[in-house]
Amino acid sequence: MRSIWNGAISFGLVSIPIKLVNATENHAISFRQIHLEDGGRIRYRKVCELEEKEVTAAEIGKGYEDADGSIIPITEDDLASLPIPTAKTIEIVAFVPADRIDPLQMDTAYYLSANGVPAAKPYTLLREALKRSQKVAIAKFALRGRERLGMLRVVDDVIAMHGLLWPDEIRAPEEAAPDTHVTVRDAELDLADALMDTLGEVDLADLHDDYREAVENMLEAKASGGERTEAPAAADGGGGRVIDLMAALEGSVKAAKEARASGSSGGEAAEVTHLAGRTRKKTAAKKTTTSTKKTAAKKTTANTKKKATSAKGTSAKKTTAAKKTASSKKASA
Repeated sequence: MRSIWNGAISFGLVSIPIKLVNATENHAISFRQIHLEDGGRIRYRKVCELEEKEVTAAEIGKGYEDADGSIIPITEDDLASLPIPTAKTIEIVAFVPADRIDPLQMDTAYYLSANGVPAAKPYTLLREALKRSQKVAIAKFALRGRERLGMLRVVDDVIAMHGLLWPDEIRAPEEAAPDTHVTVRDAELDLADALMDTLGEVDLADLHDDYREAVENMLEAKASGGERTEAPAAADGGGGRVIDLMAALEGSVKAAKEARASGSSGGEAAEVTHLAGRTRKKTAAKKTTTSTKKTAAKKTTANTKKKATSAKGTSAKKTTAAKKTASSKKASA
């Protein structure tokens, strides 16, 4: 990785020579502007508006436009002479818990690499101190003509630095909140919780840019003279339509359960209790139980009566046979 800035970390009286490298890279596909009539490239040229002629990079400097429209030239010597102690130093000013940093302040991420063998020992000392304290370091540094705020933390065995926006660069969120007062019911919150549980967690390493992949496939097809493949119709996200929130939540939970069950390899899908039908199910269960009990009671009674009738008939038959036998014996005597 190519370094974009060389300097040192100032850690009290300890100075750690480091190189600053970008921790992220952009994989977005870029397009050129072309002339639709003939496909020619459209290029931007830097032209001096006073002389109306193109100028080279060596002829271009910096200037500040004043309120009256006049330009105040600024040279590199002017900027270099400013009393900025962080011009070549990442100056650590404090150590704070990581949760003290608002994610809204997060900006570009960098890796700090030890610059040379002598820097290895103090670099490792700072890294291990950050690990043991479970804190992050807040620092000030200068880059690309301005002083910035940074946060140092440990990523594996490397010290990383996130550029931070200054607190006064964060806008207040109040104006973005809904204007109307809305009441959310417990049943809706329960379904939202069920949906979150059903969707579960994800390994961020498994996520990828579907749009970029589609663009690459389209470019490959066009370059080889093939036909463009039509994209599937996008799902209707509802737009500005008024929807039945409970029905939408229940449908989302059902869809998420089915997707998770079909995508899992033998794992059990999350069980979700639908609150909307809970009362009706209990009532139905009670009715079914009562009906079952009544039917069973009727059957038992009927069986008992049949047994009793059968027993009476058998007893009567035995009595009649006994009388006949007694009569026959008397007659014989």
